[in-house]
Amino acid sequence: MTKNIALHNTNKFKLKASKPGVTKNLNAMDGNPLPEVLFITSYPPRECGIATYSEDLLKALNKKFHQTFNLTICPLESEFEQHIYETEPQYILNTHIQKSFVKLAFQINKNDNIKIVVIQHEFGFFAKCENDFQYLLETVTKPVVLAFHTVLPKPGIELKTKVQKMCNAVEAIIIMTKTASKILKTDYEIQTNKITVIPHGTHLVPHLDKTFLKEKYNIAGRNILSTFGLLSKGKSIETTLNALPKIIATYPDILFLIIGKTHPNVKIQEGEKYRDMLEEKVITLKLQHNVKFINQYVPLPVLLEYLQLTDVYLFTSNDPNQAVSGTFSYAISCGCPVISTPIPHANEVLKNEAGIIFEFGNSEKLADATIKLLDDEQLRKRISSNGLHKMASTAWENSAICHAMLFEKTSQQPITLNYNLPDINLNHLKKMTTNFGIIQFSIINNPDIHSGYALDDNARALVAFCQHFKLTGDSNDLVYIKTYYNFIKFCFQSNGTFLNYVNEEKEFTHQNYIENLEDSNGRALWALGYMVSTKDILPAILVTDVLELIQAVIKNISKIHSTRAMAFAIKGMYYLHTEFKSEHTFSVLKLLADRIVQMYRHEAEENWKWYESYLTYGNSILPEAMLCAWKATGDVIYKEIAKTSFDFLLSKIFNKKGIKVISNNGWLHKGNIQNEIIPGGEQPIDVAYTIIALEKFSEEFPLEDYPQKIVIAFNWFLGSNHLHQIIYNPCTGGCYDGLEGKYVNLNQGAESSLSYLMARLTVEKIIINNKHTYQLQSESKSLAHSL
Repeated sequence: MTKNIALHNTNKFKLKASKPGVTKNLNAMDGNPLPEVLFITSYPPRECGIATYSEDLLKALNKKFHQTFNLTICPLESEFEQHIYETEPQYILNTHIQKSFVKLAFQINKNDNIKIVVIQHEFGFFAKCENDFQYLLETVTKPVVLAFHTVLPKPGIELKTKVQKMCNAVEAIIIMTKTASKILKTDYEIQTNKITVIPHGTHLVPHLDKTFLKEKYNIAGRNILSTFGLLSKGKSIETTLNALPKIIATYPDILFLIIGKTHPNVKIQEGEKYRDMLEEKVITLKLQHNVKFINQYVPLPVLLEYLQLTDVYLFTSNDPNQAVSGTFSYAISCGCPVISTPIPHANEVLKNEAGIIFEFGNSEKLADATIKLLDDEQLRKRISSNGLHKMASTAWENSAICHAMLFEKTSQQPITLNYNLPDINLNHLKKMTTNFGIIQFSIINNPDIHSGYALDDNARALVAFCQHFKLTGDSNDLVYIKTYYNFIKFCFQSNGTFLNYVNEEKEFTHQNYIENLEDSNGRALWALGYMVSTKDILPAILVTDVLELIQAVIKNISKIHSTRAMAFAIKGMYYLHTEFKSEHTFSVLKLLADRIVQMYRHEAEENWKWYESYLTYGNSILPEAMLCAWKATGDVIYKEIAKTSFDFLLSKIFNKKGIKVISNNGWLHKGNIQNEIIPGGEQPIDVAYTIIALEKFSEEFPLEDYPQKIVIAFNWFLGSNHLHQIIYNPCTGGCYDGLEGKYVNLNQGAESSLSYLMARLTVEKIIINNKHTYQLQSESKSLAHSL
């Protein structure tokens, strides 16, 4: 019963939950209720920064790990802060009533489903009930995670003792900056092993065009400064107002947006005194044309658009002990160049040209910094890019992963993290596609038309969209299928081969004549062959045209000798052979397969079952091609080599922690028994090819553990990697270009995004095939539960 109540409460707090009836089947693989994580926190409809923070965190946890935890809320209330909820909460903590603490501790201890308690702490929440709060911490028998939103440096004896008692009573402590961690360790003498730094989360945004957004909000043609948050005198908005006359002298049409209503607690204590003072100052300084108050608690989607249209974001807090600011974190994640006072969070995040810091209250310096940024568009772009890359790890999705890993570590009972599958999203790839083809590269999620086009990417796109059309029957896919196919035809030359590189002017580039294009030719045949395998749902006239092109290609394909080119060609001819058997296709396929067999026999040794003397890129394509050759010809040697070489490869890239594909920072050479631990250099295409191959091998060898490896490999995209960060961006539908040693490359080029899509569609195929058994109908599916 508790399980259902927990889910009901989750719905009440507007978290994304399973549809009724599905949870019963999927809550836990062993049939037991999922571990319940109880959050004690301020929460909407209460209006405060921590309430917003908690709502965002729980939404992110629910989206990432819906099949791992049941999340419930115990809202903090008081004599002055009581709210009406859509459904009555199972727990409420009224901080002005002593018995409320006693009751809550009893309820938590009695509920066997509660495995972890998370408390969002701010000193103001418990200022009048410190002893009662300490009683709660010491009485609860479940592991408690305490998240400090304020860590004051150089505490007196009373404060130090108070914080130490709290920390001694809990299993884990979350703080949001390295500075706060250092203060806890040095000033409060808290055990290092209890402290985990999880930065304030930020929102992924689609990075919409500023001009479009400014037009949408009727402020077109103006340079926009902004700040947001619940207003109080601690925001020191007057610092900006005093700076504006100097800024206006250079930029007369500047507009400063002050976004946010007065903090509810401030309004109770002093009404609109602070806002009235600001409005009077606007009149005194004659800034009516240059300042706009947006006096409301702005909905998140609107706020994120305001931030995306902002040219410079101004953070002017006058509190040197403010540990963290969610406001400027959100601004940076929206691409805003930020100018900030030197709070600890800013000092950490804005260094190395990720922003500008000025002294508290110094309007002159603020004006100079603002003019400097407005004068220099390239500097703004550079700061924006640096900030985006620095804040990438703080996306709410990554914050959810960090919290889930901490819960896994803290729980007294084993917890298995089951990553939810994102919905299939074609938006980014469609944005990357013109009426000519798919563009090669992207700057963040904005297509870079100057990078031109490549046959390689259009071949992958043709396969991916044929996959999607085959699974969904979405007729809109046909437009894209024809576009990518026409691009492949455009690249076909009279000598029976393909060129690869085309610039934005639709001209073949010099690069085509200085590179070996065999791999590109192999990929083209793979794409054309796969297209033929979907002939039953394609227009007949299109299929006829494809077949004619394939026949012209196969005449020359036997001339290629590149290992991966031959593998791609074998895959293409295998798909063709399944639909249209031909002696010529059969003989060419066998010729190429025999060449690969000879390569294998030449290189294979007892501890090296591979086709070359090193493992490089796209390795899974080779054993997969040999498996296809066996299925097409029935020649058992192909099957044996496919299985042996694939298992050898898997032994090099899978370990107890997950998958680590061969790094392009250094290939794995014969003689090295294990995959060398070289940080970074992992490409989405290698993980995707591995998943595609695993699916084919699992069909032929059902007793092997290939399905489990599919789960492990796909989770790499979702955050199960050495950085514990997402590689797939669910906001845009794009996939990041690579996992490096200390960062993720945020550009979302065609190769990476198409690779992810092919892997995701392969997983969807598995789910559809298993649907009659598992009846997966939830919005957030877990691959682990479908296999």
